[in-house]
Amino acid sequence: MAKDFDTPRNDGIIDNLEELNTRSTSKSTLAIDMDESEAAEGLELPGADLSGEELTIHVLPQLDSEFVCTVCFLVHHRSQLADANSAPVCRDCDV
Repeated sequence: MAKDFDTPRNDGIIDNLEELNTRSTSKSTLAIDMDESEAAEGLELPGADLSGEELTIHVLPQLDSEFVCTVCFLVHHRSQLADANSAPVCRDCDV
């Protein structure tokens, strides 16, 4: 059977605005409320009192095969050194 592609289709499209509003509010409000409450548990607000918190970071010393770029201050491998005779600058900053 031939199909007329010029005729307007109405496959699953909601024509009524009230029906659209009732469908969207009835299904999604419960899921949104649950997600907001779960997400708020681990959230720290700006200005919160963090005086009792402790931050632990393990800092590794610079290796012999690394250098700190004097332009971008990032640690790079010696293979990224632009010129061995001048100040330590990486190839990205030497451009």
